[in-house]
Amino acid sequence: MTSTGLSADMVQRLLLGDFEIWALREGYFWLDGGSMFGVVPKVIWEKKARADSLNRICLATNSLLIRSRKINIFVETGLGENWPPKFKQIYAITIEPGLKRALEEIGLKPEDIDFVVNTHLHFDHCGHNMEKKGEKFVPTFPQATYLIQKGEWEAALNPNERDQSSYLQENFWPLLEAGQVEFLEGDKEIIPGVKIVLTPGHTAYHQSVLVTCGGQNLFFAGDLLPTSAHVGLPYIMSFDLFPLETLRTKKRWLNQAVEENWILAYVHDPQFFFSLVRKEKDKFIPFALEDLSE
Repeated sequence: MTSTGLSADMVQRLLLGDFEIWALREGYFWLDGGSMFGVVPKVIWEKKARADSLNRICLATNSLLIRSRKINIFVETGLGENWPPKFKQIYAITIEPGLKRALEEIGLKPEDIDFVVNTHLHFDHCGHNMEKKGEKFVPTFPQATYLIQKGEWEAALNPNERDQSSYLQENFWPLLEAGQVEFLEGDKEIIPGVKIVLTPGHTAYHQSVLVTCGGQNLFFAGDLLPTSAHVGLPYIMSFDLFPLETLRTKKRWLNQAVEENWILAYVHDPQFFFSLVRKEKDKFIPFALEDLSE
């Protein structure tokens, strides 16, 4: 097992057949709790996530590193570090330890990443796609191919009034200039055992990652299931553009996860990188893995 100087709430590792899976935490930010839980009343959702005096709850920005013998796949790049002080104050952003340091702790550099997957192009999922050098934005992962749904890219370039603040073109447009983006139109197998699957609802072309090896499965659902609390079917974010589509998508994948005993991985959960899920009557309930390492 690779050693790391970071605590278990910043980096965790598990094995999935021949794959080595690392969950890496970039940092934290605070977002309106009501927006995160949609129509669910505060008196209910606050049992799962305590709000501060501004009604914000703490969220993490978690990434997933999937390692095979030859290929490194990085899923989600968080908020990044190119934020003005006012924005950082509004969202109480704390970038600690940061993605580069987390990678260094497990013996990798940005140059070692072969593929980057963004589930979608909202600023808290692709903020470290790029880094600023002088006055220019350049890809943080210089050898990587960034895998993005063509429909999501087009939506990000032409946002409507409802979601225009979620897309910042400097997080993704320079990838095209650098020749490092591959546009997808639906599901795609990146390498044997690692597949991108469409999971619409949060956005029309939201995508997730399914890892399968040795009879085991891990599902990184992005903002389909941003935290373990969102395993509950009514817990659908107000940010979702197509909430009823989110509901249908959640039912489909959660039923399969229960039937096949999948591990779920969470992009915004500040406590749990991973969980299992069971079904009791018509309710899906997350429960913790007993041990995340050998």
